[in-house]
Amino acid sequence: MDRAVARPVAIAIGSNLGDRHGAVAFAVERLSTFITGLTVSALIETEPEGEGLGEQPLYLNAVAVGRTELDARRLLDALLAIENAHGRERPYPNAPRTLDLDLVLLDDTIVTDRPDLQVPHPRFRERFFVLGPLAEVAPDMIDPVTGLKVWELLRRLLADERR
Repeated sequence: MDRAVARPVAIAIGSNLGDRHGAVAFAVERLSTFITGLTVSALIETEPEGEGLGEQPLYLNAVAVGRTELDARRLLDALLAIENAHGRERPYPNAPRTLDLDLVLLDDTIVTDRPDLQVPHPRFRERFFVLGPLAEVAPDMIDPVTGLKVWELLRRLLADERR
């Protein structure tokens, strides 16, 4: 039987409801059960992004990186289970969140044909609250779609914002 190989993974962590620091700590503790060598970025506070979200509380964001033997589907299921265990509710799209976990990158995995699972995360390249913390802890991680390193994606995003 083939043994699973641990591959690099990046998970975005966010919370804008309740004890945000506690939510991030909860997520990190749970992530450490299936991600080895877990490294977590510094926390940053950001405005909610998206139309009509200006009235929501500020987000506390971080990114966790490490290695996992889980495939993309099992990893997403594990992330959803952690959100649910922390009381995440989904009353409407873009509702405030006690905890939000997004699978950003999983080595060279590309999944684009499933509405419930897309890897890399389809919008991570345009989100400073993901790229900034990710560049802090894994600047050389490669986006398999563009072939660019995280630090290059961040530089490109910052240049686009200055225009």
